[in-house]
Amino acid sequence: MRPRGIAILGSTGSIGTATLRVIARHADEFRVVALTAFGNATLLGEQADSTDPRYVGIVTPGGDADRAWATGAECLIEAATRPDVDVVVNAVVGAAGLQATLAALRAGKRVALANKESLVIGGEFVLRACHEGGGEIVPVDSEHSAIMQCIGARPESEISRLILTASGGPFREWDAERIAQATVQDALNHPTWTMGRKITVDSATLANKALEVIEAHYLFDVPYDRIDVVVHPQSIIHSFVEFVDGSVLAQLGFPTMELPILYALTHPGRVADAPARRFDPAAASPLTFEPVDVERFPSLALGIQAGRSGGVAPAVFNGANEQAVCLFLAGAIGFPDVPRAIESALAALSGLPAESIDDVAAADGAARAHVVELFR
Repeated sequence: MRPRGIAILGSTGSIGTATLRVIARHADEFRVVALTAFGNATLLGEQADSTDPRYVGIVTPGGDADRAWATGAECLIEAATRPDVDVVVNAVVGAAGLQATLAALRAGKRVALANKESLVIGGEFVLRACHEGGGEIVPVDSEHSAIMQCIGARPESEISRLILTASGGPFREWDAERIAQATVQDALNHPTWTMGRKITVDSATLANKALEVIEAHYLFDVPYDRIDVVVHPQSIIHSFVEFVDGSVLAQLGFPTMELPILYALTHPGRVADAPARRFDPAAASPLTFEPVDVERFPSLALGIQAGRSGGVAPAVFNGANEQAVCLFLAGAIGFPDVPRAIESALAALSGLPAESIDDVAAADGAARAHVVELFR
C-alpha cells in the first residue's frame, strides 16, 4: 500500500510546520505531495528541499526567481485538487482558505481542516460541497478533534451538549481597565499555546472561541443552545461531550497540535507515535474551570450571536475581526477597538443577502471595508 499523498496549504505557518514534523516521523504512512505558502519563500524552499514534493506554490512571489514554483492564489486550489493528493491539510489563515476547502471537497478529498474560517464563512456551502463531491472533513483544531474522538460513531440524537474549553488567553486575570491598555506584545503572550500572530490575538479577545463554536455547530450538527464554552487555564482537557443519559466524555493531553494533526491524517484509525511528552495525571493537576466573562471579552458573545443569526452574519463577524486584528497588529488601533469594529460591522451589514458563495464573499469584503472606514 502506497503512502498517502498529503498537500499542506500554509506549510510555513505553525500548523504547517507541525504537520511536517508529524509526517517526518511516519514516512512509511505519508508522503508530502504538495506544499504552498503565502509569502515565506525562504522557509518554503527549505521545506521543499527536505521533502521533495511534486508541486510547490507561493501566493505572493518575490523570493527565489530560480524556483519553478506556481504562483498566485490559484496555487492553493491546484495543490488541493491534484489526483495524487489523498489528504489536504488546510492550514491557511483566515478567509483565504475557503475556496481551497470547497475545491478539495468537490474533488473528493479528505480535508484536515485547520482553517476554521471555511466553515464559519461558508458553512452550508462547504457541507454541500462535501456531500456532492464525496469529500470528508476531519477537524485539526484540538477542541473539535477532541469532540470527534469522544463522539465516535454515536448518532447526533445521543448528544446532549458540547462543551468547548478555552484557556482564557493572556488577559484571563486582567480587569477591564488593564485590558483596555493592552499592547500587541501583551496580546501575543499566550500562556499555553504557541501559534501564529492572528490566531493568538483571536485567543486573547476570545473571538477564536466564537469561531470554534460556529465550526462545532456545522461539524457536529448541534444547535447553538447546546454548545457551551468554559475557561480551562491548563489547556489539558480539550473539550467535553455530554450525552443524553448524563454521561460526559472528555479528551485530555498536554498542549500540542501534533496529536490532533496526526489523528486527522489517520482517522478513524490510529498509528503508534512518540509524543514529546507522555500524559501524566499528577503532573497535569490541578485542573480548574471558570465561567467566561463576556463583559471583558465581548467578541465571544458577538460571534456566537452572529452564528445564531446565520445568513452573512458569520462572514461579517469573521471579516471584521480579521481586518480589525490586522489593524491592531499594525499598531493602528487599540485592543478594545477590535470588538468595537466587529459590533459596528454586524450592525451595519448583517442584512445583506446570503444566497450564494459570492454573496458570502461580498459580505466578507464589505465587513473589511467597513472596519477600514471606521478607523480612517
